[in-house]
Amino acid sequence: MPASYVYLGPEGTFTEVALRTLPEAATRELVPMVSVPAALDAVRQGDAEAAFVPIENSVEGGITTTLDELVAGAPLMIYREVLLSITFALLVRPGTAMSDIKTVSAHPAAQPQVRNWMKANLPPDVVWESAASNADGARLVQEGRYDAAFAGEFAAATYGLEALQTGIHDAENAQTRFVLVGRPARPAAPTGADKTSVVVWQRDDHPGGLRDLLDEFAVRGVNLMLLQSRPTGQGIGNYCFAIDAEGHISDRRVAEALMGLKRVSLEVRYLGSYPRADVEKGVRAPLPGTSDAEFVTAADWVARCQDGRF
Repeated sequence: MPASYVYLGPEGTFTEVALRTLPEAATRELVPMVSVPAALDAVRQGDAEAAFVPIENSVEGGITTTLDELVAGAPLMIYREVLLSITFALLVRPGTAMSDIKTVSAHPAAQPQVRNWMKANLPPDVVWESAASNADGARLVQEGRYDAAFAGEFAAATYGLEALQTGIHDAENAQTRFVLVGRPARPAAPTGADKTSVVVWQRDDHPGGLRDLLDEFAVRGVNLMLLQSRPTGQGIGNYCFAIDAEGHISDRRVAEALMGLKRVSLEVRYLGSYPRADVEKGVRAPLPGTSDAEFVTAADWVARCQDGRF
């Protein structure tokens, strides 16, 4: 297997910074890719061991490109996640003044995080131009395509730019969540502070259909951390649901919830169970009646009843 991790490039992205926080990144060749689909396709085709991509931010929610790529195509699995605090710098070619800026560039996910700052600080006629990544926006500024880019301050040196302003953000404590994605295999071992991700397709559209899916988690005391609908491409109103749940597939309550989803849904795609990056928030104790020990006790009781030993 190629000993390489691919990531959303080019060099100087927040994705690269987050990837380098993983200890195993020091032992891999890190290869930038032009887009999230290109990174995930490299894994599917066996050209890379894993891909590291953004999947969610605290301002706008799920990164739709990543979610849609995990929903479609050959199955992939999430093995790790990283949270990175995000602040932007306004990068320009040396000598550029604020009043000179007519065009700015960055990844589309950055726009909601700097929109108010732009209105307050840039000329009113400034034009936003989307880039494949924030670092790619910086590269395009270097080439003279645009006047400025919102990117990490660390990207300035890579592209020969200077930071006209730093510490830019509309929301305090903004974070982006990144995931390490590989081909399907055994999930990471449970740590006691885990997350399980799935995508679910309903059999049909009916009143209470979403509630029926959520009940599979609720009745087993499984807390949800993300719920996002995504179009299936099969017509208006036809959606699947990306779900992150607390716990590991080896936890009885999580496993039974997934079995319940499999029974009542058209399709369930398992995206992995992996360590949570936000363990500092604490781990929720199982609700009464939902611990592994209580599931085992209940299963033993049913077995005794079947044997006439109750």
